[in-house]
Amino acid sequence: MGRGKVELKRIENPTNRQVTFSKRRNGLLKKAFELSILCDAEVALLIFSSSGKVYQFASHDMDRTVAKYRREVGLPDSSNPQFRTREFWRSEIDELKRSINTLEARLKHLSGEDILALGMRDLKQLERQLKIGVERVRSRKVGFKHGYTYIIYVSYAGVNVED
Repeated sequence: MGRGKVELKRIENPTNRQVTFSKRRNGLLKKAFELSILCDAEVALLIFSSSGKVYQFASHDMDRTVAKYRREVGLPDSSNPQFRTREFWRSEIDELKRSINTLEARLKHLSGEDILALGMRDLKQLERQLKIGVERVRSRKVGFKHGYTYIIYVSYAGVNVED
């Protein structure tokens, strides 16, 4: 008697999902091992669980197998220091581009542009930021006025003292 066909969809129950993951992971690791022995194949298997835990099997050295795969598909060798430097700078450039886009969008919002896409919460936060900014500007203006008034007073008092 054969097994019934399993409908392939996400298992909603976390306990059942974990049990199924463990059983199928072990079965897949066993099949990889068997394939490497029976067929003299170089096998490398990586499995990442939903929690981020990694499981692996390699019939030979994992790094060597991955390097071989990268060569076969035309990817640069990741052990090359020049590649690592290039990858580092690529990721740095991407991160800086994201930062620039975020800051430009924020500047547009502060100047009243592109605010149609903002929700009520974002609009209230923007309003608070603008109020704080206006208060700082007013405070600075008052400081200038007091300083200017003091300079006029001192210069006027100096003129009276000389007379």
